Amino acid sequence: MAVEIDAEAPISSQEFMNMVWDVVTKLYGEYGASKTGLTLIDYNGEKQFAIIRCMLAAVDMVRASLALITKAGNKPLALHVTLVSGTIKSLHKK
Repeated sequence: MAVEIDAEAPISSQEFMNMVWDVVTKLYGEYGASKTGLTLIDYNGEKQFAIIRCMLAAVDMVRASLALITKAGNKPLALHVTLVSGTIKSLHKK
């Protein structure tokens, strides 16, 4: 899943994944979060772009969780899923 990060200040990859895991855990609990299989594949803080991997059955869960992230610290933030693909290779091509 390709994610565009719309933020005033750049955030680190660790901060990004912590936010995602926190929201997924709050929304679905630890058991639900373990079923997502979330992994950060690629992160570019300069271009504010990330590629994350998740299980096919959890795509809707992850998309809903990403929509709930509105702040990084005290600064506004929005995450936009730009593309969902079955393979990472095709995400890099597009």
